[in-house]
Amino acid sequence: MSIHGPADVTRVGIRDIRQRKGGAPLVCLTAYTAPMAELLDPFCDILLVGDSVGMVVHGLPSTVGVTLDMMVLHGAAVMRGSRRAMVVVDMPFGSCEGAPETAFSNAVRILQETGAQGVKIECAPAVVGNVRYLVDRGVPVMGHVGLRPQSVLAEGGFRARGREEQERQQVLSEMRGSVEAGVFALVVEGVAESLASEITAQCPVPTIGIGASAACDGQILVTEDMLGLFERSPKFVRRYGDLRGLVASAVERYAIDVRSRRFPGSGETYFASRRRPGSALADIPAG
Repeated sequence: MSIHGPADVTRVGIRDIRQRKGGAPLVCLTAYTAPMAELLDPFCDILLVGDSVGMVVHGLPSTVGVTLDMMVLHGAAVMRGSRRAMVVVDMPFGSCEGAPETAFSNAVRILQETGAQGVKIECAPAVVGNVRYLVDRGVPVMGHVGLRPQSVLAEGGFRARGREEQERQQVLSEMRGSVEAGVFALVVEGVAESLASEITAQCPVPTIGIGASAACDGQILVTEDMLGLFERSPKFVRRYGDLRGLVASAVERYAIDVRSRRFPGSGETYFASRRRPGSALADIPAG
């Protein structure tokens, strides 16, 4: 059951996303937990349960160590916390690169066990065939081109793509392959601004930029980066808050109150009841 109670709001669907091509920009953010999903839901068209959860929540050095179990766990939590936004779950490294039947089985598990509306796949050339296999069998797929975090080991780290002509053509080829495979939207990450604009102009489905161009049909950021939870963040992030500072300040004040015995106070303490021993109400809250 949703933490909101009975569902009384229609979720954003595939058709809604497709119709936003060239229209009002799509607002997208990452979410990994039910409470955060509940906060983001009223403002977002898409909540992406990204494999960035491995780095943001679990402290991994990259997304490569993220497992299918982790994605299912966090995807289900985000579905419980949201009711309006479309929820898309990343297929982690190794879950869609093998036999198409295995990729389909993994995608079905994500959709069935989380209730999400789609999966996201980093569209390396070797994976595009599996994307088509999934789409043909009813799995909604969001593509991902440009900087592909799951390929960081093979590609030598996190760096912008498409600054040289050969690489530019490679990313354009990835876009065309993704579209031909049937993706309903396309994340474009870490590419030169001119390339992102070119991709958006040529791509018939909505493009969602991250470290790309304002010309994209939507934008996505890692929520914790945008809220300033970490000391450092990528160049393309605009900080809209200082969550790190707020948390540190709150914890400091808590520690001071505990050490000075100002917490808990009378309003946060339970006192013995005046009722006789054996009464059903053994304790009552202060006040």
